[in-house]
Amino acid sequence: MEQYIVSARKYRPATFDMVVGQRALTTTLLNAIRTGKLAHAYLFCGPRGVGKTTCARIFAKTINCEHLGPQGEPCGECESCRAFDEGRSMNIHELDAASNNSVDDIRELIDQVRIPPQVGRYKVFIIDEVHMLSQQAFNAFLKTLEEPPHYVIFILATTEKHKILPTILSRCQVYDFQRITVQNTIDHLKYVAEKEGYQVEEEALAMIAQKADGGMRDALSIFDQMVSFTGGNVTYESTLQNLNILDSEYYFRAVDNMLKQDIESSLLLYNEVMERGFDGGNFIAGLASHMRNLLVARDAKTLPLLETSETLRQRYHEQAMRCKPQFLFRAIKLCNDCDLGYRQSRNKRLQVELCLIQATQATEEDSPGAGRRPAKILKPIFKVQAAPQAKPAQRAATKKEEKPKVATLHTLNITTSIKLKNGNDVRTSSNKENREETAKVVTGINANIGNTASETAELTVEGLMQAWQQYANQLPEAEIATAQRMRSIIPQFTGANTFTIVAGNPLVEKDMKKLTPKIEAFIAKQCKTEKVTMTIKIADVDKVVKQFSKPDQFRQALKESPGFARLHELFALELA
Repeated sequence: MEQYIVSARKYRPATFDMVVGQRALTTTLLNAIRTGKLAHAYLFCGPRGVGKTTCARIFAKTINCEHLGPQGEPCGECESCRAFDEGRSMNIHELDAASNNSVDDIRELIDQVRIPPQVGRYKVFIIDEVHMLSQQAFNAFLKTLEEPPHYVIFILATTEKHKILPTILSRCQVYDFQRITVQNTIDHLKYVAEKEGYQVEEEALAMIAQKADGGMRDALSIFDQMVSFTGGNVTYESTLQNLNILDSEYYFRAVDNMLKQDIESSLLLYNEVMERGFDGGNFIAGLASHMRNLLVARDAKTLPLLETSETLRQRYHEQAMRCKPQFLFRAIKLCNDCDLGYRQSRNKRLQVELCLIQATQATEEDSPGAGRRPAKILKPIFKVQAAPQAKPAQRAATKKEEKPKVATLHTLNITTSIKLKNGNDVRTSSNKENREETAKVVTGINANIGNTASETAELTVEGLMQAWQQYANQLPEAEIATAQRMRSIIPQFTGANTFTIVAGNPLVEKDMKKLTPKIEAFIAKQCKTEKVTMTIKIADVDKVVKQFSKPDQFRQALKESPGFARLHELFALELA
C-alpha cells in the first residue's frame, strides 16, 4: 500500500512561481537573488498557513543552487538542490522557537554559525515562531543577528509581529505576508482536485475557502477531510453536513420573508435554525454578513468584493436589486445591535426574534428613521380579522346618529324650547330680532362652557416637588451638572403659584436665572396652572455649612470628644 501524504505536504510549493497569493513578495525576493543584493536577516510576518516557512525554504534552496535558471529559479539537479529535496542539506537549519526558546538554545545556534558551509555559498538559519523566544534569548541573539559572518543568512518567521522587540525589527528586512483570498484558494483546490482525480463542486470549494479564513494549509486540511468523508465526490450538501455550517439558503429565505413583510415565516425560519442546533448568535452574525454582501452586490463596481463563487455572487446580485438601500442600512444596524447585545441578554431567543420583527417592518415605506436609525416602535405583528361590514342602511343610520363635538345647545342637552325676552319660542322665531337674541343665548352658553373647560388647578407643595424633580431628570447628559444641582435644591412653596429657591453662590444664581422661564413653563404645564413664578435668593455666608474632608473630621472629633481622644491614645487609631 502506497504511503499517504496529506495535500498540505504533497502540494507544498517547490518554487516561488508555485506560491499562491504572494506574488509581490516572491517577485521582490527573486529580484534580490538575481541581482545578488541579499540581506543578512529577514523577518517574514503573517497569519498561519500563508507560506512563510515555505518561502523561507525556497529562498534557502535558491540562493545555494549552483545553476540558477534565467528567471532565478533553482535547477533542481545540482548537489545542493538534490540534498535539499532529499532532506539532507547541511546548509539549512530550522529551529522551532516555541520549544527551543532558552538562552542555551540560542548559544548552540551561535556555535553552529561559526562553521562555514561545506557545499554551497550560504548557511541559512530559519527560526520559526521567533516571537516565542525569551527576553534573555533575544538579548543573547542581538549581536550575532546584527553582524553575522558573510556566509550566514537568518530568516525569522512569526505570526505575531507586535511581540518582536524593536531592536530585532531594526536589524531585519520585514516582509508582511497577506491572507490568501477566497478565489485564489478555490483555484488552488481545483488544481489539487484535478491532479488527484476528485469530483468537486465550486460552491463546496468556496465554503471550504471561507472556513479556512485565508490560510492555505487549513484549506487543504479541510479539503482532505471532505475527500475522506465523500470518497472523492465533494458536493455542497456534503460539505454543509460535515462542517456543520449554516447554509446561506437560510439567509436568502430570511431576506425574502422580510421583503414580503411576512413576520410569521421569519419567526418560523429562526425556529427551524434553532432546531438544527445552531446558536442564535451565529445566525444573527451570519445574517449581518449576508446583509453586507447584499449591499455590496447592488453595484457592479463593488460586486468583486464578494469573496464567493460566481454562481452565489450572481444570486446575491439578483436579491440585492430587490432590496432598497434604506432597508439594507436599517437591517445591518439592527443585526449589529442585536449581535452586540446577544451575550448580555438573558432571553437570547427573544433578542433575535425582536431583531427579525423590526427588520421585517423596516421594509415599509413609512418606516421612520430612513437611513439613520430603525424604528423603535413595533407595529402589530399578526393580522387582525376585520369586523363584518355593515349594510348601507345601517351605515346611514349610524352616520345620522353621530353628533358634532362642539359646544352647542344640542351637546349640552339643553331644550330647544327656550323662551326669548319677547315671549317667542326659538323654534318659531323667524324675524331678525329674535334670531339675534337666539345667537346671544348660544354665545353665552359657549362662553360658560369654555370657562368651565379651562379651569386650572392651584399649585401645591406635592406638585411643585414632583415637577421640580421631573425637570431635573429630563435634562440631557450635556447638562448633568445642572441636573445634579437642581436635585440638591429644595424649592420652598410660598403660595399663590409662587416658590423660592436658595442658591449657594452667585454663579449658581446666574445659572438658575437662565433656566427660570423654562422651569416656570414646565412646572405650570405639569401642575396645570396658568402661571408659576420662581424667585431666587442667595444663601447667607454665615449659614452655609462648611464641608470638611475626612482628615478634618478626624481632627475635629479628637478636639470635641474626650472619649474618642482617649480611644485614639489607647489603641493608636489612624485614619484609614
